[in-house]
Amino acid sequence: MERYLTSTIRFAILLTFCCSILSIGTAGEPKKIFNGTSFEGWEGDTTKTFRIEEGAIVAGSLETMVPRNEFLCTNTEYENFELKLKFKLEGTEGFVNGGVQFRSSRIANHHEMIGYQADIGAGYDGALYDESRRKRILAAPEKDSIKSLLKANDWNEYRIRCEGNRIQLWINGKTTVNYTELEPGIATKGVIGLQIHGNGKAIIRFKEIELTELN
Repeated sequence: MERYLTSTIRFAILLTFCCSILSIGTAGEPKKIFNGTSFEGWEGDTTKTFRIEEGAIVAGSLETMVPRNEFLCTNTEYENFELKLKFKLEGTEGFVNGGVQFRSSRIANHHEMIGYQADIGAGYDGALYDESRRKRILAAPEKDSIKSLLKANDWNEYRIRCEGNRIQLWINGKTTVNYTELEPGIATKGVIGLQIHGNGKAIIRFKEIELTELN
């Protein structure tokens, strides 16, 4: 009887282990949500604002002022996920800034969006901003630490992870935000949006945009 119970326990442990492995395998595979050559799966002003150059999504100008905030958005909404992308921001004048919207939506009949933003530029790199909603920084890294981390006028990597009410941001592998949303009623699902901020002579580029959905 004791030998039978031992075998049963071993079988149960093995079954649990196999189920765990299966669960990990179906948790979602990384997928590119920008193919590098077209705006398939995205929507926005691709006539005047956004363009594709050398496998990257590009917006803005170093010669003329960007007139207003503009966003290029996914057609698909995401809830729990990890997003990785590379960005490069250059500017010569005004408010040189951009960002990555997530768990966000477009405001009806308006060019603006509402939702979380992983900020870029103008001293806000690595910060979590609440666009058009609470209109404030929710969490931010120490400015001295982010300065030493960023590569000016070069490619940097953003990593954004949303799981339940927890939001984490990394730039170039270093944690900049570890935030827990405590306010009720805040949307937990929405589109991804790439922003060029208005009132600056600036160019922002995004490439290698990859998303993994989490169970």
